[in-house]
Amino acid sequence: MRTNIQINEINTPASLGYHFPAEFGPHAATWLSWPHKEASWPGKIDSIYPSYAAFVKYIAMGEKVHIHVKDETMRSDAENHLIRADVNMDQVHFHFFPTNDAWCRDHGPAFVVNANGSPKKAVVNWMYNAWGDKYPPYDLDNEIPVQIAKYLDLPCFYPEIIMEGGSVDFNGQGTLITTESCLLHPNRNPHLDKNQIEKYLFDYYGISQVLWLKDGIVGDDTDGHIDDLTRFVNEDTVVTVVETNPQDENYQPLQENLTSLKGMKLLSGKQVNIVELPMPAPVIYEDTRLPASYANFYVCNHAVIVPTFRDSNDEKAIEILGACFPNRHAIGIDSLDIIWGLGSFHCLSQQEPEI
Repeated sequence: MRTNIQINEINTPASLGYHFPAEFGPHAATWLSWPHKEASWPGKIDSIYPSYAAFVKYIAMGEKVHIHVKDETMRSDAENHLIRADVNMDQVHFHFFPTNDAWCRDHGPAFVVNANGSPKKAVVNWMYNAWGDKYPPYDLDNEIPVQIAKYLDLPCFYPEIIMEGGSVDFNGQGTLITTESCLLHPNRNPHLDKNQIEKYLFDYYGISQVLWLKDGIVGDDTDGHIDDLTRFVNEDTVVTVVETNPQDENYQPLQENLTSLKGMKLLSGKQVNIVELPMPAPVIYEDTRLPASYANFYVCNHAVIVPTFRDSNDEKAIEILGACFPNRHAIGIDSLDIIWGLGSFHCLSQQEPEI
């Protein structure tokens, strides 16, 4: 049974004063779906758990961590990995919410907040189709936002269109950034044009401005998620990945995105501040180029967690992001095996804001 907000033309999050806050704001918790789908990491799934457990460890230093598991066997297995990594288990809470896959950024809830609302927090349950029906089934993943809303006793909004958390990023002051290659792809919402999609973004994320970039990086099976490209690090500033090798396939699209950013202004009238972030050298596995990007970092209360790739630019990326978040620890965690799943730490997580 659906929760207690009935959606109609005027009863949207924005109309009720809710908005999606910036990731760099305070968190109540982080939500994760324990990795278990071997087809997502063919031949490598066992190798990802040390890095994944380290990810949980650093999040748990500053906030609660909620983890979806299928059953008691999976919970026990996950617990063993986390204990070996010296995770503070008092901060970890397991939920028997089964999933098809681990990418909680995209199948998890979008939490919106209203400091003067009752309640102050709600969930937007966007529909999810595994990035254009690429990896069925995804029926269990689609149930996760409602299960979390029920667990937290929060109202739930139902836009009834496809939208993924990794496709959008926010400054917390009314601006969202995204890509045309993803949100306008016909495998998501072919019945909607750009203006109609923007209206859903305004109404359900409670924002007032959409900044559009063009294309994503090579190897990204999401058709160009923004969380591999360009991220807000404060209300006026983005970091954006650039490729310095003109022969690399990513060079031209990333240069085009950089040029677009330089022409963008925020609602305040300020030009967007831009911090350039390097790309690692191409990561190739079984003749497949993987979407390795330092932009897939995750900002939690205690730290900014940076995927690393055993690359000469790893330390530079950590240093740059550390300077962007001076009140957090910048921590690099090896993502060379995790990226075989075509995503990294930001793709695996979804924040629940504190209010």
